[in-house]
Amino acid sequence: MPDTQILRRPLIAIPALVAMLVTWPLAAWAHVESGQAGGFMSGLSHPVSGLDHVVAMIAVGLWGAQLGMPALWILPIAFPMMMAVGGVLGLTGAPVPGVEVGIALSAVVLGALVLGGLRLPLAAAVAVVGVFAVFHGHAHGTELQAGQDAILYSLGFVIATGLLHAVGIAIGAIQRWSPGRQALRGAGALVMAAGIYFLWGALA
Repeated sequence: MPDTQILRRPLIAIPALVAMLVTWPLAAWAHVESGQAGGFMSGLSHPVSGLDHVVAMIAVGLWGAQLGMPALWILPIAFPMMMAVGGVLGLTGAPVPGVEVGIALSAVVLGALVLGGLRLPLAAAVAVVGVFAVFHGHAHGTELQAGQDAILYSLGFVIATGLLHAVGIAIGAIQRWSPGRQALRGAGALVMAAGIYFLWGALA
């Protein structure tokens, strides 16, 4: 099978999977108590409800694709794990200063890393995504609606985050060709520009 066909399948299938999960009707969860179903679906849809979350989480996958193994898989695991920590802080009401600024900065920094194709040591790369993940998780945790299941809500936003990382990894596969590497850096520039816009809004 030609390489272009191999790459086209994940590029189409993964976004379709994300769309399917975040739009899954609550009727499909009819056997679960309403608070539990709402908690999971709310958590699943929350990361894609804000562009600031979406671009940063996709950027993690893009950067992981640039770095290659083992960062390709470690970064998309480290981010949801640390995001869950931030989520617990948000759910319990523990304060984290500058959450919106931190979320915006995550897009700026991750976009700049992709744009520059910077290859940090693995430990440093994990630390970068881990710190930013706490801000994203805290924002998700503080927005749990009354009556919803906190555990299923957290599970939902962690799964959605992993799927967004997978989208970034799939897009990052274009770096196998020289024009693709340039396009990937262009995507990093777009993420960074979006982050600057979000940062301007957070500081306004």
